[in-house]
Amino acid sequence: MAYYDRWAPYVPVAQRQTKAAKAMQRLEKMGVKIEPVKTGKGRKIAHTFWGEAWCSHLEKFSDYENRLPRGRTYVRNGSVCHLTLSKGKIEAIVSGSALYEIEIDINPLPAKKWKKLRELCAGKIGSMLELLQGRFSDNVMSIVTDQENGLFPQPNEIKLDCDCPDWADMCKHIAAVLYGVGVRLDQQPELLFLLRNVDHEALITAELDVTSATSGKSKGRRLATADLSDVFDIDMDEPVTPVRKKTARKKPSARKAITRKKSVKKTSKKTVKKKVVAAAKKTVTKPFTPTTAAVRRLRKQFKISSTQFAQLLGVSLPTVNNWENGSGKLNLRQHTLTALSKASQLTPEQAARKLKKIQRQTTAR
Repeated sequence: MAYYDRWAPYVPVAQRQTKAAKAMQRLEKMGVKIEPVKTGKGRKIAHTFWGEAWCSHLEKFSDYENRLPRGRTYVRNGSVCHLTLSKGKIEAIVSGSALYEIEIDINPLPAKKWKKLRELCAGKIGSMLELLQGRFSDNVMSIVTDQENGLFPQPNEIKLDCDCPDWADMCKHIAAVLYGVGVRLDQQPELLFLLRNVDHEALITAELDVTSATSGKSKGRRLATADLSDVFDIDMDEPVTPVRKKTARKKPSARKAITRKKSVKKTSKKTVKKKVVAAAKKTVTKPFTPTTAAVRRLRKQFKISSTQFAQLLGVSLPTVNNWENGSGKLNLRQHTLTALSKASQLTPEQAARKLKKIQRQTTAR
C-alpha cells in the first residue's frame, strides 16, 4: 500500500461528489464539455458485449489485478467526473481527496495484426448492426477478443499517467478510468476502433441490411439489447399518414370563375417577381467555415449518426470523430472541404435521399 493511501485523510463519497460537481460546473462555464461516467444500477459495470469484453481483458493481466478492485469502487460511486476517448488517447478527471487528471496513451493496433484480423473475420460479420452489437458467432468472438492477437491493447501498449501522489503506475484513479472505458463502449462501441486507430467498417463484408437484421434470421449470438434507434441514432418507426378519401367539389358558378380569372391576371406578374427574388436569395449561400462546432452542428441538423455522416461525405468514421472531438478551425484538404461545403447547402430531406443513394450504389458494387 502506498504511503499516500495510508496517511491521506478519508473524504466521504458524498462530500467528494459535491466538491467534484462544483468543479465540473466551473469547467463547463469555461467551455469544457463534461462527459461523466454513469454505471447505472446493480453491481455490473458494463452490460454489453464490447464493454464486458474490455473489462474482462483488463482483469486477465496479473500486472493489474491488485489495483483494479479499488477502481471498480470508484467508478461505481460516480468518481469519474469526465472521460473522453480519441485516437490513441484516453483523458479523464477523477474525484478523490482532490480532483486528479488522468491521461492514458494507447498504441495503434499494429498493421499486421489488423490485416490478420480482417482476414480471419472476412465474410463472417454481415452488417454494421451485428458488429456494433457484438452479435456474431463464437468463432468471430474469440478472434476479436483474443488476449494477444485481438483488438484490445496489451499492458506494454498502454502508458498510464495520473497527477495524484500515489507512486504506483496504476493508481485507483487510473483503474477507475479503465473501467469507465468499458461503460463508454457500452454506449459507443465504435470508440474502441478509434482508440486503436483502425476503421471498423473494414471488418464488414456487406452494407447494413435493416430488413434482414431485424427479421430474427441471424444465427449469430445476440449479446446486446440496444435497438436500431439507439445504435444508429435514427427513428425506425415512421408514422403512417392516413389516406384521405377524395370528396367531390362543387363547380364554381360562371360569375365566380370570371372574377377569379381577373384576379389571377392582376397578381400573376407580382407573384412571378416574388418567386424570382426568393430563388435568387436561395442561390446566394454563405461559404462554409470548417470548424469543429460547424461540423457537429451540420451533422445534428441532418439528424444522422457519425457513420452515416462519414458515408455522406465519402470519408472514414475516425476522420469525422477527429473533427468533432477537436477544437477551433479545421485544416482540411480541398476535396474534403468541397464535400462539406456541398453538404452544408443540403436540406435534411436532400441529405437523407443522397445518403440512401450512396448506400444503394455501395451495395450494388
